[in-house]
Amino acid sequence: MPIYRLLQNMPMGPEEISRLTSAYEQALRTVGIADRDDPLAELLAKKIIEVAQTGIREPSDISAQAIKEIGIATWEPP
Repeated sequence: MPIYRLLQNMPMGPEEISRLTSAYEQALRTVGIADRDDPLAELLAKKIIEVAQTGIREPSDISAQAIKEIGIATWEPP
């Protein structure tokens, strides 16, 4: 999974890592990405980290902001 590889080189505690991985997993579910090798999954992982560095703390807020900034449209049934 891209986010785990990216987080290995960052000085973060277990709580922050847990927050970011939760945000990442939520974002993947929201946009419907199952394949962690998908290039979009890596882009999303990088954006999750970037958004978290702005001070947003709640995983759902981090996830939503990352999706918004990337501009991924999510499909919703009519």
